[in-house]
Amino acid sequence: MSVVPITSPDLQAAEVAWFSALCSDDYRYLGLPDGSLRSSWEHCSDIVRTAEAQGFRNILCPSSYQVGQDTLSFVAGCAPITEQINLLAAVRCGEMQPIMLARTIATLDHMLKGRLTVNIISSDFPGEQAESAFRYQRSREVVEILKQAWSQDEISYKGEIYDFHGLSTDPARPYQTGGPLLYFGGYSPPALELCGQHCDVYLMWPETKEQLAARMKAVNDVAARYGRTLDYGLRVHVIVRDTEAEAREYARELVSKLDDDMGDAIRARALDATSLGVSHQARARELADMDGFIEPHLWTGIGRARSGCGAALVGSADQVLTELEEYRKMGMRAFILSGYPHIEECGHFGRLVMPHIRTCSLPHEYGRVPEQVPDTPLGTGERR
Repeated sequence: MSVVPITSPDLQAAEVAWFSALCSDDYRYLGLPDGSLRSSWEHCSDIVRTAEAQGFRNILCPSSYQVGQDTLSFVAGCAPITEQINLLAAVRCGEMQPIMLARTIATLDHMLKGRLTVNIISSDFPGEQAESAFRYQRSREVVEILKQAWSQDEISYKGEIYDFHGLSTDPARPYQTGGPLLYFGGYSPPALELCGQHCDVYLMWPETKEQLAARMKAVNDVAARYGRTLDYGLRVHVIVRDTEAEAREYARELVSKLDDDMGDAIRARALDATSLGVSHQARARELADMDGFIEPHLWTGIGRARSGCGAALVGSADQVLTELEEYRKMGMRAFILSGYPHIEECGHFGRLVMPHIRTCSLPHEYGRVPEQVPDTPLGTGERR
């Protein structure tokens, strides 16, 4: 597996992020609803504060039409209660009119003083079943309009879906020069084309390392055609304990009350349930061993009750650190982690693993950010 070229200057550091369960995705036992862990401002903002206290550099705030809270409103509410952690807001392209979306994101970026990052999502809307090519064309046009709004005095754009001429961008300029970093995940050729041309961080769901390396090479080849290089990231769950035996025992306990019909219902309610990426997660479960492991420390049991990211790194602190280091050597610089329940697992990871990882916030392309936050090795100074 070859190392993919990356943009960030400190190759020894990684952006280690957590996940706030806005979409009713928090459990003590997978598939068994727990009222104390339901999606609410109180619970999900507590996850954000806990992640910041543990030294995580970013936190993914997801989006769903079926359950949960409004992502952008939630991110706005987090601005005054956080100081250092970045907020990664999931944005479904086409859900909001692009000009208004540009203004909304710019406002959030000012509220967060440049701590905003954006996860670009292409998906169907409720009641819609659009072709993949159309969805990615819509996303492409939205992203291109956003970039005009964030860098020019006027928006003049003619696409297949949107057509604007001579619209003023005032006051759509964000705090960060050129706008927030754009994170993106997708498997189809149109997805790779969009990411390689316009986005900054390519996110993947867990698969074998050989499969992940192939995906990185594919999107790197696209980016190279546009004279660009990207950062790469992995969205994965974690179960880390003092020993491997304890971690595996907790994994078994986590699914011990899971009803398969309930798991099917949870997966089916997601609008991306039939996407190519989700099908790859399902295939991984089919290829796993009797205990659900597709690699020695990559457990696919999470996906029995979750659409999207469906596997967890399971092991002792040393074992999980070793896995993250192997991913980093492949060229990955962003890790978006989560675990069940989210606050408790955040504490386990923060105690056992974070002190041993050098972290950073991923930078923009050189010259885009007015002020860079210095990287700080954890354990030797202030946590950021």
